[in-house]
Amino acid sequence: MSDELADFEGQSPVEHALAGGEPQRVGWFRFYFADEHWEWSPQVERMHGYEVGTVHPTTDLVLSHKHPDDYGQVAATLDEIRRTSGAFSTRHRIIDTRGEVHHVVVVGDQLFDDSGLVIGTHGFYVDVTPSIREAHDETVTEAVAEIAEARSGIEQAKGMLMLIYRINAESAFELLRWRSQETNTKLRALAEQIATDFLGLSYEEELPVRAVYDRLLLTAHLRVES
Repeated sequence: MSDELADFEGQSPVEHALAGGEPQRVGWFRFYFADEHWEWSPQVERMHGYEVGTVHPTTDLVLSHKHPDDYGQVAATLDEIRRTSGAFSTRHRIIDTRGEVHHVVVVGDQLFDDSGLVIGTHGFYVDVTPSIREAHDETVTEAVAEIAEARSGIEQAKGMLMLIYRINAESAFELLRWRSQETNTKLRALAEQIATDFLGLSYEEELPVRAVYDRLLLTAHLRVES
């Protein structure tokens, strides 16, 4: 299969829709330390049950949506981010405005200003709720399998993301596709770079801490050769 596939040429209708459509289960966020200012993408806004453009997220609002059993974990993570200005990742539950529970993976990295000073954190949410779009799952699974047959690099990266972040195949593919779109990087090239980066880590018996993978995932597009 030629590289033009990564530019959506010669793709099947299903593959083109998956690779080129707007991801609905992945979205970005930004959090600025100085004034506790948050920004959400439309996808993250919808995950929380709001219509796009109808809410201005605050720390209190963000925390108010956390499942009671996960609130302490998330609040502690937020305190740690403020203290260390480091990368992070967490898996927890949120409750939207309709009372529905969403299982999410949230990954964040340092946000810098123009002078190189860390001013906040930014990253993404992945909604990994098992019951979401059940009617769509079979189609997505078949499409991912079809693509995987011809795209071993994408399949390899997808498997790594499934292992590291404990997400299913659909969510892993959505995450790859979203990063491809956000960074304007060919999907195959980005997946291959992520796989190369992950496999290039040095360790003995225990895997590196997840923050190492978070940083590689969020910066992989910078290492893709033009």
